[in-house]
Amino acid sequence: MRCVIARFPFDLTKSGVLESMKVIRPEQVIGESVIIGRRTYPVKQVGQVITRQDRRDFSAGEVLRAMTQLGFTCRGLPHTAATTRALSPFQQASAMLGAPAAV
Repeated sequence: MRCVIARFPFDLTKSGVLESMKVIRPEQVIGESVIIGRRTYPVKQVGQVITRQDRRDFSAGEVLRAMTQLGFTCRGLPHTAATTRALSPFQQASAMLGAPAAV
């Protein structure tokens, strides 16, 4: 499959990506990730290995799009921070002062 990452065209195949990542040890996943074989890799690590470019040269979205088109399972950012409800200024001030002591 032909895809463009960081303005450069690449001909990628699922078997080629599997072969390239077979010998690579996965780094700790903090953000977006790709499951290749039985391992979960950070998206930027996969992009660096398959394109041989610096991680700053491409976005995670470009690699996620290419890996999804090749049939790999991709995971986005965790939504735990987005689901927590923001406190109002009054609630935040009350929380900083602490709860009243029970008498």
